Amino acid sequence: MGTLFRSEEMTLCQLFLQSEAAYACVSELGELGLVQFRDLNPDVNAFQRKFVNEVRRCDEMERKLRFLEKEIKKDGIPMLDTGDNPEAPAPREMIDLEATFEKLENEMKEVNANSEALKRNYLELTELKHILRKTQGFFEEAEHHQRQAMHDPGVTEETMGLLGEEGLRAGGQALRLGFVAGVILRERIPAFERMLWRVCRGNVFLKQAEIETPLEDPVSGDQVNKSVFIIFFQGDQLKSRVKKICEGFRATLYPCPETPAERREMAIGVMTRIEDLNTVLGQTQDHRHRVLVAAAKNIKNWFVKVKKIKAIYHTLNMFNLDVTQKCLIAECWCPVAELDKIQLALRRGTDRSGSSVPSILNRMTTKEAPPTYHKTNKFTGAFQSIIDAYGVNTYGEMNPTPYTIITFPFLFSLMFGDAGHGFVMFLFALVLVIKEKQIMASKLDDEIANTFFGGRYIIMMMGLFSCYSGMIYNDIFSRSTNIFGSSWTVPESEFVVNGTTNLKHFPSQLQGDPNMTAYFTRGVYPFGIDPVWQLAENKITYTNSFKMKLSIIMGVFQMMFGVWLGLFNHMHFKNKLSIFCEFIPQVLFLLCMFGYLVLLVFVKWFVFNAIDNGMNTNCAPSLLIGLINMFLFTYPKRGQAACSTITWYGGAASFFVINNGDVTQEEGQGQQVFQIILVLLALLCVPWMLLTKPLLLKFSPSIRASYMKSHAEHDAPAAEPPPPDSEVTHHDETSPLASHEAKEDFDFAEVFIHTAIHTIEYCLGTISHTASYLRLWALSLAHAQLSEVLWDMVLQIGLRQGRYYGGVILVPIFAAWVVLTIAILLLMEGLSAFLHTLRLHWVEFQSKFYKGEGYAFHAFDFQQIIETAEE
Repeated sequence: MGTLFRSEEMTLCQLFLQSEAAYACVSELGELGLVQFRDLNPDVNAFQRKFVNEVRRCDEMERKLRFLEKEIKKDGIPMLDTGDNPEAPAPREMIDLEATFEKLENEMKEVNANSEALKRNYLELTELKHILRKTQGFFEEAEHHQRQAMHDPGVTEETMGLLGEEGLRAGGQALRLGFVAGVILRERIPAFERMLWRVCRGNVFLKQAEIETPLEDPVSGDQVNKSVFIIFFQGDQLKSRVKKICEGFRATLYPCPETPAERREMAIGVMTRIEDLNTVLGQTQDHRHRVLVAAAKNIKNWFVKVKKIKAIYHTLNMFNLDVTQKCLIAECWCPVAELDKIQLALRRGTDRSGSSVPSILNRMTTKEAPPTYHKTNKFTGAFQSIIDAYGVNTYGEMNPTPYTIITFPFLFSLMFGDAGHGFVMFLFALVLVIKEKQIMASKLDDEIANTFFGGRYIIMMMGLFSCYSGMIYNDIFSRSTNIFGSSWTVPESEFVVNGTTNLKHFPSQLQGDPNMTAYFTRGVYPFGIDPVWQLAENKITYTNSFKMKLSIIMGVFQMMFGVWLGLFNHMHFKNKLSIFCEFIPQVLFLLCMFGYLVLLVFVKWFVFNAIDNGMNTNCAPSLLIGLINMFLFTYPKRGQAACSTITWYGGAASFFVINNGDVTQEEGQGQQVFQIILVLLALLCVPWMLLTKPLLLKFSPSIRASYMKSHAEHDAPAAEPPPPDSEVTHHDETSPLASHEAKEDFDFAEVFIHTAIHTIEYCLGTISHTASYLRLWALSLAHAQLSEVLWDMVLQIGLRQGRYYGGVILVPIFAAWVVLTIAILLLMEGLSAFLHTLRLHWVEFQSKFYKGEGYAFHAFDFQQIIETAEE
């Protein structure tokens, strides 16, 4: 079968590579991405391996590249991504790369250090410029207050506290005050002022003014708001306190001359230095920009090259050296179908390295289970991920993915059965599919957006199938469409009441009686549910009955399909005993119980309808009561009404028949016997599954030997010999790391317990899983009701308004309806239906045949390594 139906056939190979060719050969295999290497040195510490120094050099190069990338992003320079895939550089090219990165890093560090020093000087000069401007007004105001204090006999208490009594008695000679000026962050001013007042006990005078333009922090590059302050005080003790407080609040103090002439002279010098610094800073930034622009053109390719080099040396650390120290030995898993490509890659690597000794690839036999490898594309890969999330295929067993591609969106659509909502979902996914190249190039960082984009094909299929199921349900945004015309019509005679056809006041006359066949005129509605049910009061009763039956039918069909897939597994592994002891009783058990129920559903649909043929809907039996009576062996007695059951009439051409009279013993005998046989056969299947396999293995040596052989072949698949002209040699030797499993003796107790567990699980699971499929009906009902509520309670508000202002009101009402529909029905209900569909596949379907006990094939693939690193 194809690789998608089962995993690729894998083989364990041994590689012999010359030391000078090993790097180039591994590089070619990394580009190919079809080989999974095994670690032959599991007990060796990572720091004690042969190529640890090369790996460290790669780590150092990555650190330097990350530093350059950070600087490039800081300046907002776009990094050129041509989409090229450069080859891994040769080992001798590592020295050139290291020298290039070292030069760029040193140059950037030097430029950054110079730029930071220049910016710090520029900040200091700018702050000093603002201090000189702002403090001029402070000094003029202070001098004005001093003159008033000297000539005004009424000195305020505030001035008394600052000057002191001795200062006043000295006639102004002690009015000479000390001061400090500086700059502080604006948000710290209130706390700074309170601290000064409390520590200095009100004996200081603080003036502050805001700097209008934000200043750039030289270290972080952020824009910060600052304020200029000047503090007047008297005495060295207060001066010491003020400076300590300024230091604690990280305020920057600057020298400020006392005389206006000195301040003007200093301001002129500051402005001159600022102009010079602006020129130097501009030149420094231009040089930095040129260096980063040149680096931005190549940094993506540099990252790819370094990651490839590092991956190669990591892989080489997994190899062993032979006794001559000239040959590297490796073991790897690879697909049998791709051995020719692998051999060609080894040839290219050997030729590129200039080695005269060819690389040797040997196939080996092993008892270790191979990894599971499926070839997928961007469409099937999403569905394969759903299966792998539950468990990776056991090597060789049937892969559920090909069937899940159809069954997953279909079962989802049964719960999300609205053509309108499905079409919106389909359009959303279609946009993602059409623009997938642009979206992939943008490399989304948002995890939720990446999740939706990764499942775009699943969402598209779910939306497409939901449109189909919505047409079957005749449900489009909770409304029905009348495409073919309803099959139910009320005769005109029913419209006439007291000689008039106006039934506005007689709504009861509009109800169609299902027992009146005259109302059913055209036969079955061609496609989907008749739109007349949209207006019926018993719409939910009818749709619930239909959807419940449909859920059981789909569930039984899918479970039966899963059991049959188990047959293909038994045949593939040549396990004839499991076919007889597991598959056959499982099929009979499921058919006798719920296969018969599905048959009754179809009979009820085909036989009982609105046509007056003696078996119309008012005489339809209850399937639930009939199934319960079947297992209780309860059947109608003589004289009981025939409309309460279905009788098996063996003499007629049809299978089922209903009699209008009493049920006679002869007429019901056929179905009674058939149902009793089904129940007894279902009960017989339980000991069949439970006992036959352990007993046959215990008492039949030939069966036991065949069974053990099939299990041994399953655990250790034999490698087919290559064709004579192939360069891949085959050896019967076993891998040193392969698990050497001794032949286990047959243990009856272990086999019996294992069989008992699976028997109980299957029997109980058949019943519970069938009931579990009723979630298809339950979620469909919830979705339909929520959709109808949003239509009636929200959109109808706008539709019921008047002709003029109703149009105005309808716009916001429609917007609210759209938002609620997307949020509740598409997102919440869609996610709920998705999770329930996931459970139906993981548990109800896959439990019938799928073990999922394998491990995935992780190839040494450069593309995958780079994509993982970018995430």
